[in-house]
Parts: sequence; C-alpha cells; structure tokens
Amino acid sequence: MDNVHILTYANTQSSHDQQQAASFCRPQSAVNVVALTQQLQRSLEVVVLLDTFAQFVAPYASFDGLQLHSSLGVSEMSNSRNTCVANRFDIDVEQEHLGQLVYYSHSPFSDQLCTQLKQWHQILSYPLRNALTYNRVLRLATRDPLTGLNNRSDFNIGMEKKLEVCRRQNRPFSLMLLDLDNFKQVNDQQGHQVGDETLQEFAMILKSSVRGTDSVFRFGGDEFAVLIDDDDFDTNQVVAERVQKAVHANALMSRHGVTSSIGYALAEAKDSSMSLFARADKALYQAKNLGRDTHYGEANSHALERTNLNTHNSSQNPEKNAKIS
Repeated sequence: MDNVHILTYANTQSSHDQQQAASFCRPQSAVNVVALTQQLQRSLEVVVLLDTFAQFVAPYASFDGLQLHSSLGVSEMSNSRNTCVANRFDIDVEQEHLGQLVYYSHSPFSDQLCTQLKQWHQILSYPLRNALTYNRVLRLATRDPLTGLNNRSDFNIGMEKKLEVCRRQNRPFSLMLLDLDNFKQVNDQQGHQVGDETLQEFAMILKSSVRGTDSVFRFGGDEFAVLIDDDDFDTNQVVAERVQKAVHANALMSRHGVTSSIGYALAEAKDSSMSLFARADKALYQAKNLGRDTHYGEANSHALERTNLNTHNSSQNPEKNAKIS
C-alpha cells in the first residue's frame, strides 16, 4: 500500500477560512499506513480501534473527542470530550453503512483535512466492520432479545467477576432477584403479546431505577436480577422501593394487577455464586410469603436483617415511597 501524505493548508487560503478551519500540524515525513493497518487489525474492540485511530490522527488534526455512532449505539475514544463543533463522516464498506464518525473540535475542519480524513477512514473501515460484526454476534449471545437486557449467561460471567473483586479487595456488592406477581394470569387471560409488553415495561423500569454501575438481567419468563455495585446494604432497600413505586405508577401493570416481589443479599468474601444466589432466592421466597408486592433482604448468611412488612407499601405508606429519588 502506498504511503499517504498529509494535505496542508495553502499559503493563499483566506484568513476567514483559516479561522473557520481546525488546525493541524505539517508532518515531517510520510505517514506509515502499513503500521496503522497492522495496529488496527489487532483488536475487535471498537473503543481500542477508536483510540488507535485517534492517536494516529492527533498530530495532524485538533480535536477533543472522537465517537462512532452505529447500530450498537455510541462508542467513543478514551477521555473523549464533546466540544462545540461536530465534524461528521459517514463510514461505508462495499455499500454497507457502518455508521458515522464524529470528531468534536473547537472549529470546523477544513476541506483539505476532511478530504484527507476520508482517505484514512478507508483504512479504518474494514477493521471497524469486523469489530462491529463481532460485537453484534456477542450481543446476540448475551442479550435477551425481548427486553434488551443481559441474559443468564452474561449474569453468570458478571457474578463471578464481582465475587472475585469482592474476595481480593474486600469490596461487597449485592444480588437482587425480582419476579412479577400475577404475571401468569396476564399471559393466560390477555395473551402473550400483552405479557411481552408487560415484561418490556418492567425491563425499562429496572433500567431507570438503577445506576450506570449496576447491571440488570433477565433470566427468562418473569425472573430478573440486578447486580448492585454498592457495599451499603441499605442501597438495596432504596432500589427496591424505587422499583415498586414505578411499578405501581405504570398504567399497563396497574391495569392488570401486576406487582413485583424482590429479594436481595449482600455478598461476603467467602461467598460462591451458588451460596449468594441461594440467600437472595431465599429472601425472594420470604418476600412472597409476606404477601407479595414487597421486598426482603438478607445482609449475611447468619441472619435476615432487613425486611419490609408492608405487603402493599404504595397504598399503605405513600409518604415513604414519595421520598425516593
């Protein structure tokens, strides 16, 4: 592959164009495209590809952030910042549209720089397509197709990782298990389409009720789980009440009398995935025994320490729920 040379500003460029164009440096030597290609072929991680490409472009263009907008969502280089100007480029390979690369800068890129970047994008496009294809397949293997949540397989991996951190760094976390009360009658009486819509509504409630550091999963049927990245046991109660408040406020779920029972347990360094799951499952069973539409927690393997005895807490204790933020 021939070396690519950087296009530089012409001395005759107008001062107005110079002010509007993003600055870039005049290279001392030809760009080694072969080396860049080899680096890009070493990874199937989209973020790694963006970091590698950004480092390559950085000496010649002034930008603070680089993002890829694709069917997988938005990926961005490390330490990316969204400044005032978004310079957008469509990325296509053999009539397949991969998405848009967006460079964030303080001023627009010049025509010369845009032309050069489009040539470099051809080098990036094939490794990028491979990475996107790989990640789509990976997502299909780890995502629940109905709700978009991570599935049981991904839960098992995430649980083991968190337990390992808990053992090495003495950093507890919580496992929360949830299922839907009266869900079977929705499927039986209203049909599976309404049942699917109910599951999707509950998945959205879960995602909006936790933080970005927490992970939400669907096991199948009406069974869900959350890995809560917090060593404070009381955080479980806050999350549980937030979920139940949202369920009570949801029109579809209220119409069909669907509520949620929730059990949770705080991990210990000595826990295995089976022992932690068993304690959380025991707490969920206890929540159902208390009348459903409630939550019950186990702080450790010796004692059940946190309960909510109000089986319908939205109607019996609305003030308490109203304080959840």
